[in-house]
Amino acid sequence: APTEWGELTRPGTPLHWVVLNVSDGPGARPDPHCLEAAGRLRNAGIRVLGHLDTRYGTRNFGELISDAHRFVDWYQVDGFLLERCPADHARLPEVRRTVAALRVVRDAAHIVLGHGIHPHPGYVELADQLVTFSGPWSDYRWSQVAEWTADHSPERFCHFVHGVPRSHLTEALRIASWQGAATVWITDHTDGDGGVEPWEAMPGYWDEFVSRVGTGVSE
Repeated sequence: APTEWGELTRPGTPLHWVVLNVSDGPGARPDPHCLEAAGRLRNAGIRVLGHLDTRYGTRNFGELISDAHRFVDWYQVDGFLLERCPADHARLPEVRRTVAALRVVRDAAHIVLGHGIHPHPGYVELADQLVTFSGPWSDYRWSQVAEWTADHSPERFCHFVHGVPRSHLTEALRIASWQGAATVWITDHTDGDGGVEPWEAMPGYWDEFVSRVGTGVSE
């Protein structure tokens, strides 16, 4: 998707970071197209994060760190998104260990924990950002923010919302602001688009999204 990758490097696009997911992780070998795309982003000053699926804490620690090494060695990523990250208090030590290891793999790594829900507040001390909502617009428009998040800067929180109609884009951005999430990804794609993840393609209203966000919030 060279056109879509190109849109991400358009000057003035308010991106905090972009997630690289080659094949449920870094894949078995370096992909020249992804290498080129990641290089363009990094040259434009945009962080590239490697996608690591923790499978809610069931993923083998060694496998996870091995994937992280490949992301760094092949694509020089700036950090990692830990997808399906555990959110309960019992898993805190395990996630702490994983994050500590990732910071050894990549100096000054930007770590995002992809809980998708509000986790135990102890997780906020482990990473740079937490994804505290990931889901459909039908849930997001009635969602409530956890009280403990008010003790932290909006820059610590991310929201991913899919299935947002163009007519509700402004409302979705307003909810993110009210709930204190400074990094957002909002798309009109849904979870059922031919088996494709809603986050894999650019929103149909990308230009409008960028213009409304301005220099404020975006993923």
